[in-house]
Amino acid sequence: MDGRITGYNTANKTHLIGVHALKTKRAKFSNARIEFSKNNLYFCQKMTSLMKTTFGEYIRLLRNENELTLTQLAAKLNLDSANLSKIENGKREFDEKRLPKLAKIFKLNLTELRNEYVTDQIGKHIYETNCTKQLLQVAEEKAEYRRTLNKSLQTQ
Repeated sequence: MDGRITGYNTANKTHLIGVHALKTKRAKFSNARIEFSKNNLYFCQKMTSLMKTTFGEYIRLLRNENELTLTQLAAKLNLDSANLSKIENGKREFDEKRLPKLAKIFKLNLTELRNEYVTDQIGKHIYETNCTKQLLQVAEEKAEYRRTLNKSLQTQ
């Protein structure tokens, strides 16, 4: 039976995400490392910023890697554990104002953490509005237009 695994490499401080499979199963992963244990085969992939998980799942992973309970992390973030649980399970949004505190707790780069948060928000909006690729392309063109407009305002 296959299942998702996660981990943390303390040597180079990288997150791992992968798939656990029986040795008899075959799978292909790009940029993957294969690890063997007695009866199992693990395909692990670096979990970097801008990964394919929700922001809440990312918080849960960080919390588990740092061996913090839901209650402990909630207290550090000035949240109650029920709200943190809802955030981790995608039933509630994480408050962007708490990003600096989260970065400090887990010793993360604030810019990278904010990028993770923003990409999750954008991805959620794309999903909820069922955007087509054409619509996304137009949105990117509008974003580029705003960048050039902003540059021209700054030079005046």
